[in-house]
Amino acid sequence: MEKEWVIKEQGSPNQVAELASALNIDPVLANLLVQRNIKTFDQSRVFFRPELSDLHNPFLMKDMGLATERILSAIRRNENILIYGDYDVDGTTSVALVYSFLKLHYSNIAFYIPDRYAEGYGISKKSIDFASDNKISLIIALDCGIKAIEKINYAKTRGIDFIICDHHTPGETLPKAIAILDPKQPECTYPFKELSGCGVGYKLLQALTMNSDYEEEQLLKFLDLVVVSIASDIVPISGENRILSHFGLKQLNEDPCYGLKSIIKIAGIEKKNITIDDIVFKIGPRINAAGRMKSGNKAVELLIANDDHVAREIGDIINVFNNDRKNVDRQITREAMEMIAEDNSYYERKSTVLFNPEWHKGVIGIVASRLIETYFRPTVILTESNGFATGSARSVPGFDVYQVVMACSDLLENFGGHMYAAGMTMKLENVPLFQKRFEEIVNQNINTSQLSPTIEVDSMISIKDIDPKFCRILKQFEPFGPENMSPLFMSRNLVAKGNINLVGAGKDHLKMEVFSEDAHNLVFQAIAFNQSSHYDLINLGIRFDACFTIDENVFRGNSNWQLNIKDIKTREDPD
Repeated sequence: MEKEWVIKEQGSPNQVAELASALNIDPVLANLLVQRNIKTFDQSRVFFRPELSDLHNPFLMKDMGLATERILSAIRRNENILIYGDYDVDGTTSVALVYSFLKLHYSNIAFYIPDRYAEGYGISKKSIDFASDNKISLIIALDCGIKAIEKINYAKTRGIDFIICDHHTPGETLPKAIAILDPKQPECTYPFKELSGCGVGYKLLQALTMNSDYEEEQLLKFLDLVVVSIASDIVPISGENRILSHFGLKQLNEDPCYGLKSIIKIAGIEKKNITIDDIVFKIGPRINAAGRMKSGNKAVELLIANDDHVAREIGDIINVFNNDRKNVDRQITREAMEMIAEDNSYYERKSTVLFNPEWHKGVIGIVASRLIETYFRPTVILTESNGFATGSARSVPGFDVYQVVMACSDLLENFGGHMYAAGMTMKLENVPLFQKRFEEIVNQNINTSQLSPTIEVDSMISIKDIDPKFCRILKQFEPFGPENMSPLFMSRNLVAKGNINLVGAGKDHLKMEVFSEDAHNLVFQAIAFNQSSHYDLINLGIRFDACFTIDENVFRGNSNWQLNIKDIKTREDPD
């Protein structure tokens, strides 16, 4: 599917010029800052030089005082405490973080991850019964619970208090927990609203260190878990998340916990500088695989492991889960695409909603994302679990799929999520009604432009202006992620020279050297993944335009800057 290139709105010329002068940087770089709403010298300092001291006071979060006092009171009274979390990366890192830190100071503590298949998402009745049977009087729920009204009421009847640490959007009514920590809840004036679930857990522990004799220095070593949650949960890497990610990556590269060290080695990235992309594509999926294929408990066991041997053993088990997950998600993706191909009506729809009771519940979210890559429209994949249809929704850029799911709430038993991803459960007989309603609402609200892929270009640039200083400053924009994506540039009239090779197992990728017609002596290495279709014309010397990021390529200790080309339009392509 051909992509449309759209150049983002550029910063005001005066603002860009003033910032470029104040920072002594190229105007193109100053424009990138202004696009990110960084317009002054002081804002630039905070952006380029994150400091832990810039984190907000955790007691600005509603109910934080209540939460810390209840935990400290439980410890004083020698109560049993249960750390509870979701089975995905954010949930398991949250549990590992809070469990590991509290375990340094208190022994009567356990953790619980619900079974994806037997219990489903969020707080379960089974877990409350488990807590009651084991004389647990306080549950700290992480990355879930904000909508668990009935379950919290049930826990009260069993003499169990809840502290909820969540980051999802609340419903109209809040659970009657002892304390709710969620920056998105009404009347919470906490300045930063986009923490991950593990980030909320970190703020709770930060507050505990301020209200006790626990040392914050002990807490900092767990920042590797926080950055893994931030990257894997695709929350904005701005504000506090940028600070936590900066120091989390430092911890992850210099001294990761035993569990993450084992995953890094298994993923083959132990000899490189680990980035957010490495977490998203290498580390996160392996941790996630435990909850998808078997049990999220294995992920927590890995992340709290206290020696190399145990971590290596669990890491190997989780890697097997991940390989199994890959095979299952490929198979289901093929079956889903066959369903679409066999039903002509799908070619006229603005959404995809597929149901197969045999599909593996653990990978349906991945399959939804894969279908969007091909068909580029809001997608829901449903399967059967415990007598109900359960599903995952994914969306295209700029379209709020959570609002569509919420508009179908009368057909659902429960649901949750955010703009680009949601989950839902419904009675099996409601599946056809949901398919029809979902399509109607998407059709009424989606713009035609949202149904075709676009590439948002930060700035036009001539590659002759990409010098070592430019690249060094560009690297300081890291860590990249939502709201601070790796800047995407566009250059016109490029020409390939020297060896132009097709590389990769399927010869799907173009590797070449490129130069600009206005600077023949400045040559850049370039890689263009999945763009072998342009080989013949480029090999003939045809000029082309390209969208690319500028990446540092490190190989055998040597580094160079290369263009990572995202899309190509040869001069023989129509405009």
